Amino acid sequence: MARKIFIAATGMNSGKTTTSLSLMHMAKKKYAKVGFIKPIGPKPVEFQGRFADKDAVVMARYFGLTEDLHLMSPFVLQQGDTRRIMDGELKRELIAQQMLDAIEQLDKKNDFLIIEGAGHTGVGTLFGCNNAQIARATNATVLMVTGGGLGNVVDSSQTNLALFQKEQAEVKAILVNKIIPSKREQTLKYLEMAFEHEGIQVIGGFNYQPILANPTMRRIAGVLDIQLHATEEQAQRIVHNVQIGAASAQRVAELLKESTLVIVNSSRDELLVTISNLYQLDEYRDKIAGIIIPGVGVISHITQKIIESSGIPYMLAGRTSSTVFEMIRDDVSKLTAEDTHKIRLITDLAEKRFNFDAIDALLD
Repeated sequence: MARKIFIAATGMNSGKTTTSLSLMHMAKKKYAKVGFIKPIGPKPVEFQGRFADKDAVVMARYFGLTEDLHLMSPFVLQQGDTRRIMDGELKRELIAQQMLDAIEQLDKKNDFLIIEGAGHTGVGTLFGCNNAQIARATNATVLMVTGGGLGNVVDSSQTNLALFQKEQAEVKAILVNKIIPSKREQTLKYLEMAFEHEGIQVIGGFNYQPILANPTMRRIAGVLDIQLHATEEQAQRIVHNVQIGAASAQRVAELLKESTLVIVNSSRDELLVTISNLYQLDEYRDKIAGIIIPGVGVISHITQKIIESSGIPYMLAGRTSSTVFEMIRDDVSKLTAEDTHKIRLITDLAEKRFNFDAIDALLD
């Protein structure tokens, strides 16, 4: 039987998957067999001829667990499933049993098992097996992951704790991510005071770091659903800033910050040429991540040749500059299995910041 930990969260984008990746990496240093499961898969992707949750695919591919993927993602929510459940076409009892059977099988074959919930605590209620109910049914110790702040952490945690308490599932600790580095000690101190009377331990997770929160070039291409012309190394580059090239070429160059993705309309030949030429200079290579070229106009032949010969990563987007900027701004970066550089960065940071022993001790 495995030592089981249920990774819950106060909501989306709190760092749940980053936490699971870190736990998996650290647990493998101590235990021979470490497994992962996401019982409810709200983000289906196709892999090796079957649909599985995106996060489960990332874990399976990165840690060499693809043979267990059918267990790691036992139920993937497809479009229309909610209606089919309500209409009785999909049976709640069968869905719940499918999840619990997969957990039982992984429980038997591993020493340490990470069960990652979906969204907030109540997700899955419609199926008769929300996060709190799964944690209780599997007798897993619950670690609740939150974003940063003080009041926000306390308020959102209390809302989610209520359902765990109702289902009699024990939340032993809260792991706080996205902490402002200069306020880390102060934040953790006050949060410990806030949860002391409930007997819930507060554990510090990752500090807020743009390198973890920001998207890769490949991610942006995926969000815009356009082709990225780049090498594999360039595709994995993390974009820290997005700038619309609306000013003069000289002014745009002056405004470049670290790892900037520049949005340049197809009609701005002089700016496209300038950015492409600057990309070839060492002093600008760290500042320029690439260019997106929106607009319906055709790029001139000579400008296209200069872009290609410069080696700068670029994307062609048949949308307006403002639409492209808004789509990138509104997206919240998610890991994909191809983001190996970013995943390695997370596991490297986990070595320095993640207190696995404190988390493992919760399971005693």
